[in-house]
Formats: sequence, structure tokens, C-alpha cells
Amino acid sequence: MCTYFHTMDSPIGCLTLYATDNALTAILYQHQTPQPETATYMPQHPLLIECERQLQQYFAGTRQQFNLPLAPKGTDFQQRVWQSLSTIPYGVCWSYQQLAISIGNIKACQAVGMANSKNPLSIVIPCHRVIGKNGKLTGYAGGLDKKQTLLALEQEHA
Repeated sequence: MCTYFHTMDSPIGCLTLYATDNALTAILYQHQTPQPETATYMPQHPLLIECERQLQQYFAGTRQQFNLPLAPKGTDFQQRVWQSLSTIPYGVCWSYQQLAISIGNIKACQAVGMANSKNPLSIVIPCHRVIGKNGKLTGYAGGLDKKQTLLALEQEHA
């Protein structure tokens, strides 16, 4: 299966978008480990173009939900967590405990946190909407400054 990529500028820095022929597989920040070295640069790939268009709308405050075929790679547990992340409404924050409850395992807060940190589809699968139980910002693959920016953007347009 071929993997394609394209980079885009955004208000939170350069993002690299990855897709196969059928689905988006990753959105990574500049400092994150890239996808397979065999990925082919293809800025005109229709799915990458659509992803960039929807991300631009999100950053402009005119899109609250993404409509893209997704295929993040992860364990069954990670997939369950990422699916649950996708249900967090725009402009709303959940705690790790709420996320653990949503997958039916209140005792899995730490495991949920680890799965959240492995989310390869930042922004589209909104892991930035998960905060500490005390309301404080906690880790984010893009950095806490980017997490704060995303949350502020959503609060402004919610």
C-alpha cells in the first residue's frame, strides 16, 4: 500500500499530512517522527488536498467537524480511545477520567492518556480536547502552546 504526504502551513506551524489511496493516516507536527520513509511527496493527492481544505476551514473558525476517511494505525485499545475522542464536541474539554469512562473502563485513565498521546491524527481526532481532571492543560504532541491555541480557537468560535 502506497503512502503519500504533503505539508501545509497553519497558524500552529507546519503540518505534514499523510494518506493512502483511501484514507488519511496521520497529521504530524514538524518535530514528530515522520511516517514511512517510502512515502511519496504528492501535493495534488485529492485526499491530501481535501484534508488541507478542511483544516484551513477549521483554523478560520468555519468548520467544527471533519469529514474525511480515516485510518490511523494502532492497537484495538488505541482505536477505541481515538474513536471516543472523536465524539468530544467542538469547544468542549474532557478529562482523562471522562475519556476512560466513555470507553467503559474508569480505571484506565493512565492507559487512556498513553493512547491519547499516540494519536497520529492530531486536530482531526481531537486529542487536544483532553485536559487534566483539575482543569489544567496536560501533555500534547504538538506542545502545550499549540494545545492552548487550538482550545482558544474553539472557544472563540463555539
